[in-house]
Amino acid sequence: MSADIERFVAGLAAELPGWLPGQRWFAGKDRPITGVTPLGTTVLLDGDPLLLHVVVEVAQGDRREPYQLLVGRRSHPPEVPAASWIGALGGYEATGDADLTAVLLDLMVRGERVGSLDFAREPGVELGRDLRARPITSEQSNTSLVYGGQYILKLFRKLSPGENKDLLLHRALQAAGCEHIAPTLGSITGELAGKPATIGMLQQFLSDAVDGWAMATTSVRDLMAEPELGPDEVGGDFAGEAERLGRAVATVHADLARALDTEPIDDDELARTVGAMTERLDDVAARVPELVPHVPGLRAAFEAIRSAPANSITMQYIHGDLHLGQVLRTVNGWLLLDFEGEPAAPVEERHALRSPLRDVAGMLRSFDYAAQQLLVGQDADPLLTERALEWARRNRAAFCDGYAKVADEPIGDPRDHGALLRAFELDKAVYEVAYEHANRPDWLGVPLSSIAWITQGGE
Repeated sequence: MSADIERFVAGLAAELPGWLPGQRWFAGKDRPITGVTPLGTTVLLDGDPLLLHVVVEVAQGDRREPYQLLVGRRSHPPEVPAASWIGALGGYEATGDADLTAVLLDLMVRGERVGSLDFAREPGVELGRDLRARPITSEQSNTSLVYGGQYILKLFRKLSPGENKDLLLHRALQAAGCEHIAPTLGSITGELAGKPATIGMLQQFLSDAVDGWAMATTSVRDLMAEPELGPDEVGGDFAGEAERLGRAVATVHADLARALDTEPIDDDELARTVGAMTERLDDVAARVPELVPHVPGLRAAFEAIRSAPANSITMQYIHGDLHLGQVLRTVNGWLLLDFEGEPAAPVEERHALRSPLRDVAGMLRSFDYAAQQLLVGQDADPLLTERALEWARRNRAAFCDGYAKVADEPIGDPRDHGALLRAFELDKAVYEVAYEHANRPDWLGVPLSSIAWITQGGE
């Protein structure tokens, strides 16, 4: 690497403390940045234009986290968003430069190694060449590039040593013949802390797909437009899709159980689960006064799982962050996306074996959000509120019905594990309370109303 590039990267690092907090994918917005240190730079394209892959360590007090950047520099730069420019050094975040990001796919086609980066196709896969890319702007924790409407390359912004869980589970499910995922086509692997680290994964792009959140909220809007009708009388009823989605999720859980490790839940694991839930509850209640009246009911729900039969369900790899925005409806059925797990969770926690009921609870929470999203910020309307609750109950039940039709024992019908499912859903709602309080105060009523309903016996 030339001295000019070394100076350029050092200059970028000095600018990054002011630039990173403005990026949607940066996960450290809760603390000020105290320093940025370059860990490694790979020259993917030298000269003019210049394309660099840069890994930096971001320090925020005692927290140290590695992130990856694609940095471009050229004498005639393309039109990129103003927020892409990193200081005044002539460098910019290059995921919006279609000419430069084309290099990534071409390297995968050729299966090349550049510096510490390996660009590889999955066994038996052939890829097209010379495709330009466009970034998907809706993502938050990562960056995805769509190549010619055929492929989608996800770049994992916050890195961790080892194979990324998203790639690990997609490979396992693909080997198991799972029909509810998009095929994995390739990967980019680098090094971090002396170990291999997943930089990106390439999958088939499904241009005919619609995400579950869009479908569900369209159904809710149709219902709200004719509130005198019931959810089953409106043309956009979602219950049939919710049932099919439940089947798909249960199939994925079954495929993961066959492909990877499972183990029974024991009393020690139940105790650890209760401890983690209670710790989160105490932490959030100390920061959000609106949660305090619900603490006794929440604590009782968490304690109730101590008496759950320890052999009633197994632990396994699960999605870990399942909601309507993580599923796609294609002409052939439902697909699950983004198996990375909760982005804010430590990597060890994301890779830990968990109860599949956690995924079920996440989807049930998502149905509540879809039902109530049109009520946020509006004057209370008893009829619309009742219709929203009816929509949520109908689709929650349909999802569980579908899940129960496919799931093997010991899972079966998730509603047969009432104490565990209720506790997982309430724990997720407490997490949502913390998120909404910090980021969207107008939405705080959504998880709070769900907590009140569930703790008072709602199903």
